[in-house]
Amino acid sequence: MKQSQIAAVVAFLVIAAGGGYYAWQQGGDTGASKPVAGAAAPPVQPSSAAPGKVAEATVTVSARACDPENMTVPAGKVTFSIVNKSTRALEWEILSGVMVVDERENIAPGFTQKLTTTLEPGDYEITCGLLTNPKGKLHVTGAMPASVKPKLVDLIGPMAEYKVYLGGEAAGLGEATVKFANAIKAGDLDTARKLYAPARAHYESIKPIAELFADLDAAIDANAGAYEKKEADPGFGGFHRIEYGLFAQSNTTSLAPLADKLSIDVAQLGERLRTLTVPPDKMAAGAASLIEQVASSKIAGEGGRYSLTDLWDIQANVDGARKIVDLLRPVLAKADNALTTRLDIDFSTVAAILARYRAADGSFATYDKMTEDDRAALQQAMVTLANDLAALSGALGLS
Repeated sequence: MKQSQIAAVVAFLVIAAGGGYYAWQQGGDTGASKPVAGAAAPPVQPSSAAPGKVAEATVTVSARACDPENMTVPAGKVTFSIVNKSTRALEWEILSGVMVVDERENIAPGFTQKLTTTLEPGDYEITCGLLTNPKGKLHVTGAMPASVKPKLVDLIGPMAEYKVYLGGEAAGLGEATVKFANAIKAGDLDTARKLYAPARAHYESIKPIAELFADLDAAIDANAGAYEKKEADPGFGGFHRIEYGLFAQSNTTSLAPLADKLSIDVAQLGERLRTLTVPPDKMAAGAASLIEQVASSKIAGEGGRYSLTDLWDIQANVDGARKIVDLLRPVLAKADNALTTRLDIDFSTVAAILARYRAADGSFATYDKMTEDDRAALQQAMVTLANDLAALSGALGLS
């Protein structure tokens, strides 16, 4: 092939992948509303930063609202200090339409956590505690500072392969959810219980991207603690509401409508993922965020509080994060081979601990069978893995 032909092929690939990348940045192919630059908004909490500096802002979340409810920050990198003044653990999200731009999860009551993120100019929403609470407003003003990005041509392969992976897992999730729903509607409690964890595993493997759709993530995977009346709240649905019925109440009574709604939401998620191109910065950040969640909350048994199927979820989370690292490996090995080696060791350490509780057919023991020593060892291994994954974006020049 002549040099001119090679150049033409590369240009075509860059345009093809870049189109999806650009659409993500603009909200064009996600169903999200595009932030409107220059929209009028009162500068309730102005914040500014000199060139090269990171802007800072503080938001306090109470039981009912955020303070301030309207925030203004400059475009570019911003560090938010989120103060939890409520009586429950909460997550704080920045939303563009239904898309989660960035988030900080599991902020304990009375604690403050920081979130550093990079924001394009425009208008966003912020969550303020419970899902039933009104959302706040975030106005991002000015122009984006100059930044260094990796060559897109080096990331075309990982982006394309990850899209294929997402599609496969979404299809598996859809098929497994239909079987799960059919068992519930047939009143087959034992079969529904057996199908619960395998179905959820598909969701947990793509959770870094699936949870970017705030509306569907809440409908499919929100815990009871995210609602004012907890398990009794009429808004509580999805996997965990059905889990509560199957394992805590030990029956399928009244679960059929919830199962049908779950199937519909899962199918809608598959459609959104089908048209979504995930940029490499979201891939890297998603892997780090997911394992951080495991280290901070899932080790405590939060994910399967009724079914005790936590190890299924954790394994799927690790698999999803490992897939992202493997796809980015060719670029990462050139940029930081030492980090690549550390990540391989981290994943091997986690795998060895989980393997102690995995049967030959791939199923896992219930979480109560895990020893305290192994829980402590797994948490430490997850913390180490999360810390190394947090360095992934920087090593690749994505942040």
